[in-house]
Amino acid sequence: MSFITDPLVYYPISGILWFWHKIFAFLGGLLPWVNNADSNGIIWALSVIFLVVTLRIMLFWPAAKQIRFSRKMQEMQPRMKELQKRYKNDREKLAVETRKLQKSEGFNPLLGCLPMFIQIPVFLGLFHVLRSFNRMGEQFGALGMTAEETRNTGNYVFNADEVQSFLDARLFGAPLSSFISQSVEQFQAFIEPGAMLDFARWNIVVVAVPLMIVSAVTTHLNARVSLSHQSPQAAANPQAKIMNQLMLWAFPIGILVTGAFWPMAILVYMVTNNLWTLAQQYYLYEKMAKEDDAAALQRREEQKSLAPKVGVKPVKAKNARAAGSAQGSAPRAQEGSTSTIEVEGDAPSASDAEATPAGATPAPGAKPRPGQKPHAPGGQRSRPAQKASGSKPKSKKKKKKR
Repeated sequence: MSFITDPLVYYPISGILWFWHKIFAFLGGLLPWVNNADSNGIIWALSVIFLVVTLRIMLFWPAAKQIRFSRKMQEMQPRMKELQKRYKNDREKLAVETRKLQKSEGFNPLLGCLPMFIQIPVFLGLFHVLRSFNRMGEQFGALGMTAEETRNTGNYVFNADEVQSFLDARLFGAPLSSFISQSVEQFQAFIEPGAMLDFARWNIVVVAVPLMIVSAVTTHLNARVSLSHQSPQAAANPQAKIMNQLMLWAFPIGILVTGAFWPMAILVYMVTNNLWTLAQQYYLYEKMAKEDDAAALQRREEQKSLAPKVGVKPVKAKNARAAGSAQGSAPRAQEGSTSTIEVEGDAPSASDAEATPAGATPAPGAKPRPGQKPHAPGGQRSRPAQKASGSKPKSKKKKKKR
């Protein structure tokens, strides 16, 4: 696998670390109080920190996709359970309906898992590069080299002189490649052959233990932030409860237990990575909460626009024809309503007489034909209007035939 991991993972990661070390060593060389900037522990620690920051910036999009993938899974969980209950005896139908649901929601499990598969080799490669500066011993990543072989063996992009500058670097008196459980014989890799040791194990403990505690606490906080956004249905799952407890307590305690076997540079990486993850989670969850609020507001505005206006009776689809005819007769009704308010005694126009055929009932509010008494709305006769002067009143009683 080295023909794949070396060019794709180890060399790029070591190249980023090399780049930042050259930048900070150049800047440190400009400061008069910095002696031997190439082997300065603070400069190498800053190089490791900015290596982590660079990788996390590159992996920011996959991390955001991973969080959105988890949120989408939680949203779809109730409908997935409903499909499982409905088609519990038909696995083929369940698979078809599940794919339909995923397609309608724009959910792709392969793309959702891809960010995780990208991050894992990067973090393992970072761990391997930092561990490979000291290859003494038989533990993970070591090759059983002697102190002299370790100081004269390159580490991917770094040549032997640059490896020596890393081994000689001290972070508050402790070598960056040292760890608490390391044997005294392996301490020889951190000094020139034949030189006296300039540090003791307690120097490593004083620096490593605070880094272990900070790493464990930030791991717990990251788990708490992540679980606080978990849906109640997912949290109620028995398997999820076990995993939640592991994330909250087992993983942080594991860091405290296994931290004695981690080189100092790895602890610096862990602290930086956890602090970045904590800030990134707050940012992404806050951003997604604002997006959810904006989407909910847009849905409410759309519902308001589709709702009927105040005072307007909603028209059903089956009465569309009746609504269209009512709209066409509205102007005529308005004209009739205005024409009823006239001075009594006015004679109707000839156009009105021609518009209403003989024997037809005029529309409500329309002018009566000549010689026809006005009718009240609803078919009831209204009181006759006052007759003009000079006209002969008609007798209401019929004359008896003789």
